[in-house]
Amino acid sequence: MSTLGRVTSSSTPGPAPDQASPVPADALVVRTVALDLDQAQSLLALVPAERPVTWLRRGDGLVGWGVAAEVRTHGATRFADAGKWWSELIARAAVHDEVVEPGTGLVSFGTFAFADEPGDSILVVPRVVVGRRGDVAWLTTVGEPADEPIVPAEPASAPAEVSFADGALNGEQWMSVVADAVARISAGDLEKVVLARDLIATANGPIDVRAPLGRLAETYPMCWTFHVDGMFGATPEMLVRRERGLVTSRVLAGTIRRTGDDERDLALAATLARSSKDLEEHEYAVRSVADALEPHCSSMNVPEAPFVLHLPNVMHLASDVAGVVHDAATVSSLQLAEALHPSAAVGGTPTAVATALITEIEGMDRDRYAGPVGWMDASGDGEWGIALRSARVEGSTVRLFAGCGIVADSDPEAELAESQAKFVPVRDALTTG
Repeated sequence: MSTLGRVTSSSTPGPAPDQASPVPADALVVRTVALDLDQAQSLLALVPAERPVTWLRRGDGLVGWGVAAEVRTHGATRFADAGKWWSELIARAAVHDEVVEPGTGLVSFGTFAFADEPGDSILVVPRVVVGRRGDVAWLTTVGEPADEPIVPAEPASAPAEVSFADGALNGEQWMSVVADAVARISAGDLEKVVLARDLIATANGPIDVRAPLGRLAETYPMCWTFHVDGMFGATPEMLVRRERGLVTSRVLAGTIRRTGDDERDLALAATLARSSKDLEEHEYAVRSVADALEPHCSSMNVPEAPFVLHLPNVMHLASDVAGVVHDAATVSSLQLAEALHPSAAVGGTPTAVATALITEIEGMDRDRYAGPVGWMDASGDGEWGIALRSARVEGSTVRLFAGCGIVADSDPEAELAESQAKFVPVRDALTTG
């Protein structure tokens, strides 16, 4: 264990692979080999309870377990400190990669605090990673190769009883905060602010996070189901993906709750697509993403109008912004995530004014809620989502989060209803047998 400033890291080197070039004594030895697809049909079923990490969408993605190396960072330099640690780890890694796809070789998973203070952030390299991408599957081990075959782990058990209570603010108090924000927007102090609230779930025993992860992956296959260091959820929003130089970001802003009636929901989708309030909120979010990516990218493609993304519980206005990174050798996906965070979709517009207002009136610590979460490989490719529809689990307690974009036309009661809809994915995942 070593400490450098406010960065704490640890790693365990392994033996050298068979190769001609000499390997430093302290090298982190990484091996990636191909797997038969039938060994990776259900990635989540392979994950044991020991420090699991997951990043899944529609059956594809990455899962891992154990800890080969990790770093915890804090404060305004949390992204830069994590990036420096990662670069140093790559420099002393001996990698044998038979697959050579994004997500093979040396891979880290991360979850970052929303604000500079308080809260910690983490990058972790699992001892074992299993990945699948279409018709390609692989196994990565760090240190000793896996002696046992990759087989399903012991299944997770769900808690028998879960109770819920208000977090920092109850509904009435939170609506007062929303009304305060609307008044400030109407006065011209800012254009938009995103306000969040929390809900506390308490189980009758320690929660095995694999149980709610399985339900989230099954119910929300179009979202990215994630877990890193206690932070878990199913996010619909891709902050940034970098793959072989191509950069994409999915922006969600503007929400309406589904009714469960298909005909009614189609009418609501049309209403959402015409809503001046929601279109205004969405425009702010898209503009903030495009402005943040522009210094790093060329050939930017910014859609003129959003589409409606249909999820089981809500519908969102969505836009996919794309570009080509200027220099893939020097601009990693984590650096792009730092440049984008916080976007207007989770902070507001103007960013500095909105985040200051969040600190002033929101009344709670966001921890890692709405911060970047995802993975990165040694080439800098990776996927970083926004930790939405999310919660943090510690023992038998789970803290759920939900947020809403507030603009001049926002109605506090409607925003409270929207926040309750956004609690549904994790709440149901904790209580559904």
